[in-house]
Amino acid sequence: MPLINLRSVHLTPAELTTIKQAMTDLETTLQNVNVPLTPEDRLRYGSINEQNKLLVNKVKDFHTNSPELSVTDVDWDEFDRDYNSRGNYESLIARLESLVLNLRNAKILHDYDNYQAALADYAYTSYRAGGGTPGYETKQNELKQFFNRSGKTAPAIPE
Repeated sequence: MPLINLRSVHLTPAELTTIKQAMTDLETTLQNVNVPLTPEDRLRYGSINEQNKLLVNKVKDFHTNSPELSVTDVDWDEFDRDYNSRGNYESLIARLESLVLNLRNAKILHDYDNYQAALADYAYTSYRAGGGTPGYETKQNELKQFFNRSGKTAPAIPE
């Protein structure tokens, strides 16, 4: 017997409204920092790798601890703002990715529950269609298209 109802906790309409409003507020707040990059831009500017992050961190340390050794051609105020923004964005991204992962996990369990219920409904429909109960044969024929014709494997669980 397969496990069913792995996830029976559901967001209330009030919770959904609060979440949607928070997301709208977040999107609005971040609107001035959104920069649409083309795929070519992403390749061109990319993301600095770990080795280069170490270089940036070391230059930052030198500038903070021995400013007399810093080159005057660099706008150090802007460097510091970029450095701080990068750290802030990285922290926000990590938090958002954690939220996304948790939402994906909850969705997977709800998908599984729906799929198991659909299989149970199809099995009952097939039983009733075999007994000639009106309407079930039509329903069975409509649902049959989602199953492997060989009968050897069940359909895949949706993502």
